[in-house]
Amino acid sequence: MSDTDDLVAEVEALETKLAQAKASITRRFIGQERVVDLTLTALLCGGHGLLIGLPGLGKTRLIETLSTVMGLHGNRIQFTPDLMPADILGSEVLDTAADGTRSFRFVQGPIFCQLLMADEINRASPRTQSALLQAMQERTVTVAGEDRPLAPPFHVLATQNPIEQEGTYPLPEAQLDRFLVQIDVNYPDRDTERDILIATTGVEDAQSTEVFSRDELLAAQVLLRRMPVGDSVVEMILDLVRAFRPDEPGASERVRDTVAWGPGPRAAQALMLTVRARALLEGRLAPNADDVIDMARPVLSHRMALNFAARARGDSLSELIETTARDLTRTEAAA
Repeated sequence: MSDTDDLVAEVEALETKLAQAKASITRRFIGQERVVDLTLTALLCGGHGLLIGLPGLGKTRLIETLSTVMGLHGNRIQFTPDLMPADILGSEVLDTAADGTRSFRFVQGPIFCQLLMADEINRASPRTQSALLQAMQERTVTVAGEDRPLAPPFHVLATQNPIEQEGTYPLPEAQLDRFLVQIDVNYPDRDTERDILIATTGVEDAQSTEVFSRDELLAAQVLLRRMPVGDSVVEMILDLVRAFRPDEPGASERVRDTVAWGPGPRAAQALMLTVRARALLEGRLAPNADDVIDMARPVLSHRMALNFAARARGDSLSELIETTARDLTRTEAAA
């Protein structure tokens, strides 16, 4: 069997497992298929996700379910203004032995896990946010001058309330860039909400089962990076990211008038990974242009910003991303 045949067989086997994982997740987290796909995308790509949504929409339930289904050890941190870095990372304590000798012992914080839920991350101070976000990027915690690596896999799924901003510390742009995708969690439709009511107000609650193990998830992350991406898709990713940079020579007049700053190279890297994950979740062996269009908003919306004039006019960043991505596709198709 050739290397290509081996890759095809491995991808098809992974697609089957992912279908089983999604079925197990939806037993406890009903509906919201888009949200489930994006959180699975973050895990498959080895990245982190920022979930934006109002309280009561099931964000905590989703992350707890993901921990079970993906076979990951999970922890949850409720972020508050008085939360300190040591509350997340851990600290050294002074132990006294039976013979009277003393020594320092490191007590691990909740960050030493495989799937961390950072609830209302914008309620913590910038100092505490930085402690978490450094670990997200470097996969290492430094306490008392010693580097302590976080065992793979390590994923953070952070939540944020888009409405209540009093007493919060918004994440700076450089820290938002650490999140692979932004996941918007909206209200369910009427039929889905009816199913939620019936499923969650009875005597027994539906349970999810483990589908992946830690090692299987790590293998899936490696396999995803082996998936081929066609030259046309690579060029489309580059064109899309560069199209939102207002100082770029080829930027449209609309982008120049509305965008304060555009996405950097990390956005293109995120698109290269996420389009592969979307293809996997849809049962395909390679990504296409539709994958780039679909992943543009979750990858780019937190990596760029509108200028003051555009915000004053009430312009929509999401609409700008989607319109520009589709216009770019039509232009390339006509070329």
